[in-house]
Amino acid sequence: MNIMKTFLLMFLMIVLFAAAGRYIGGEQGMIMALLLAIVMNVFSYWFSDKIVLAMYRAKPVQEQDQPELFRIVRNMAVKENIPMPKVYVIDTATPNAFATGRNPQHAAVAVTGGIMDILNEQELTAVIAHEMSHVLNRDILISTIAATFAGAITVLARIGEFAMIFGGMGGRDRDDRGGGLGMLFMIILAPIAAILIQLAISRSREYLADAGSAKITHNPLALASALKKLEEAAKQVPMQATPATAHMFIVNPLRGEGLANLFSTHPPMSKRIALLEKMDQEQKMAGMPKIIS
Repeated sequence: MNIMKTFLLMFLMIVLFAAAGRYIGGEQGMIMALLLAIVMNVFSYWFSDKIVLAMYRAKPVQEQDQPELFRIVRNMAVKENIPMPKVYVIDTATPNAFATGRNPQHAAVAVTGGIMDILNEQELTAVIAHEMSHVLNRDILISTIAATFAGAITVLARIGEFAMIFGGMGGRDRDDRGGGLGMLFMIILAPIAAILIQLAISRSREYLADAGSAKITHNPLALASALKKLEEAAKQVPMQATPATAHMFIVNPLRGEGLANLFSTHPPMSKRIALLEKMDQEQKMAGMPKIIS
């Protein structure tokens, strides 16, 4: 299913870029935008994970640097029978984590320095299991491409804005395309489209990854406790994150109030915790033992 979503997302990027290029620069602009979309799709497939890691200055670490973190990641990889992902640490006090890469064979798990300061071993194990579920479910490619896609849509909107300021592009057929009204329509809708795409992709996968963590560790309450701590810490120490990549983190690093919550890429924390508590009751009834790490 995620493979189909990935190809659909890539196709949507091509269509959107072609339409935007037609508005901004006529047929010539459409051709240029189409070629750019194809190049971006290829580039995002192979390199978008490296871009996201570089954006947050994530540093690769070895086992001697973070033995406890490495042990947890390795144990989770063994339990799920997937290759050991690369491990990165982001130098920030805000606790959070995400996974990236194009498949389980080329995956990476990144955690912030702050997450290891506030979580105990069981909670950290549950968070790593959540991220490993993303790897196992192949969520990491589509989420990383979605980040690239969202950023690209924002760039398109900016190009359209400048085109309007400087009189538009494309010559005589600008009126046929709706002129400034059509351009304004695209500028307003493009960022909203990016948010909606992220929201549609991200909310369902977070529930599935939470369930995956509960299944791997047999300890849903450890993840529920970790999520509570992470959300509270994110309020106290906001993270410098970009909207295009916010959906990749286990807890939304961006804080929004009122209408902003309608476009949150993460499901409500209360619902995530309620589902984890329900899973805990079900596992107790089934007599499942908890796994520390």
